[in-house]
Amino acid sequence: MLDLETLGTRPGCVILTLGAVKFDPYTLSDPGPGIYFRVDVDEQTTLGREVQEDTLQWWLEQVEEVREEALGEHDRVSLDTMYRDLNRFLVGANNIWAQGPLFDFAILEHLYRQMGWPTPWHYWQIRDSRTLFGVHGDPRVKGKAGLHNALEDCVSQATAVQQVYNRLGIEKQ
Repeated sequence: MLDLETLGTRPGCVILTLGAVKFDPYTLSDPGPGIYFRVDVDEQTTLGREVQEDTLQWWLEQVEEVREEALGEHDRVSLDTMYRDLNRFLVGANNIWAQGPLFDFAILEHLYRQMGWPTPWHYWQIRDSRTLFGVHGDPRVKGKAGLHNALEDCVSQATAVQQVYNRLGIEKQ
């Protein structure tokens, strides 16, 4: 499961944070180890990546802890570090999930094209938890703590996918 927090909703927007966890949708086992990046904003704006004013305003209206985690300057990593470490993390993944691939994957693929990097996934590996939850119900608790933390969102979304698969009796083929 992969999740982004950004400064916009269009493919060329700035990525604030990226989280990812490994999980097996066919079990109820806790998601495995995750990765989390607070990505260098200045490097992205220098490349011409976009900050949408309405999205920035939305972040500024969030509680201080959420706002600081998303917008604070501490512990930022370069795009190159994010790319290399994410690629290593994704080795061996059969499928890569997101809560709406037209957001997370579109933004990452735009960045990868901009940087001249190949994507570490194939189009047929992409899975969408939003559609799964829309059709079969979303078991996540609304208003939970940690909302808009990319890594915590990944854990929540991955666990919910597992719960839906389990409820439907979906087994590995």
